[in-house]
Amino acid sequence: MTLKAQPNPAIRLKLTRDRVIEAALQLMDEEGLEAVTMRAVARVLGVEAMSLYNHVHDKEDLMDGIIDLVMKGFRPPSHRDDWLEAAREAVREWRRLLKAHPPMIQLLAEHSKPMTTLAALDCVECALEPLMRAGLTPREAANAFHTFGGYIFGFVLMETRQTFGGPEGEGATPESLRALISDVQRLPTVAAVFPDMCSTDAEEQFEFGLDLLLMGLQAKIAAKS
Repeated sequence: MTLKAQPNPAIRLKLTRDRVIEAALQLMDEEGLEAVTMRAVARVLGVEAMSLYNHVHDKEDLMDGIIDLVMKGFRPPSHRDDWLEAAREAVREWRRLLKAHPPMIQLLAEHSKPMTTLAALDCVECALEPLMRAGLTPREAANAFHTFGGYIFGFVLMETRQTFGGPEGEGATPESLRALISDVQRLPTVAAVFPDMCSTDAEEQFEFGLDLLLMGLQAKIAAKS
């Protein structure tokens, strides 16, 4: 459903910072990050753009608010006594948030400032704490955090088919690939694996990759002892 401006000023709700940011987030989710401008958010709320500046300093402050609002939805891991399961839950939860708001990947990638709100830092704490509890040094925990983050970002980009404004309809399709691998003698391995590449679902793929990362982390920790 496309966002529409409120038609009747007489029934307009009181403008607050929360309402401005919620409208901006909804606009981002429905129309993409590029659609989020002060004018567009004001149009959705049925107000003049200048009135937004009573609640947000500028567009950067608006984007900070979007990040903070999304991060407040992060659910902390329930496994407090098992670092491995806590880490697994944290990775899954980061993926869930990004899938719910796919343009967040672009927003975080382009954001010039580090995430410093309590909501954002709470999410980072949930990711780092199991890694430190497992026995990693701060440097190793930071490297692991970025490694897991790269996996999550890349996977969500793949499963949501985001192009960040690039041309649509390009790329290989299962039908075109079948034609390319019709010569089994030339591409025997591709021909053997291709049916499974087309049939595995996103959950299976994500969990497989997550297992590989966690197994590698376990092996690294075991090698230190």
